[in-house]
Amino acid sequence: MNVHDFKETTMAGEEITLDTFKGKVILIVNTASKCGLTPQLEGLEKLYETYQNEGLEILGFPCNQFLRQDPGTNEEILAFCERNYGVTFPMFQKIKVNGKEADPLYKYLVKETGGKKIEWNFAKFLVDRDGNIVERFSSKTKPEAIEATIQTALAK
Repeated sequence: MNVHDFKETTMAGEEITLDTFKGKVILIVNTASKCGLTPQLEGLEKLYETYQNEGLEILGFPCNQFLRQDPGTNEEILAFCERNYGVTFPMFQKIKVNGKEADPLYKYLVKETGGKKIEWNFAKFLVDRDGNIVERFSSKTKPEAIEATIQTALAK
């Protein structure tokens, strides 16, 4: 089992299996619109624009579990991300990342990286082209700080 085995629902309501991204390096991020870390969306978009043609995909998963910092509807969240940060990378419907109701993908990501729950908005998981987790980054790690790790994953 790996990341490619999971199904998620896009903001458009389309259920897709993440094997759609086979052969690509994936950065999975739980996002929030009303968080002090929300400006990371700008850095994520910059990474996406820079490396998309080399095979990088960034998947955003809004989450309202941390001080209710993403209370809007899926439509409102997507419009906010596009309007304020120019987000063009795929965004998925709002999920929970911790607890019994956590999305199965996030249960898997947490289990496979040592079991430590998601600490806050903007935790990041880098996944290789075969769907295996390369590394987990904390919420406080800015997107530009992981650029070299992304470049290494893309080179493989």
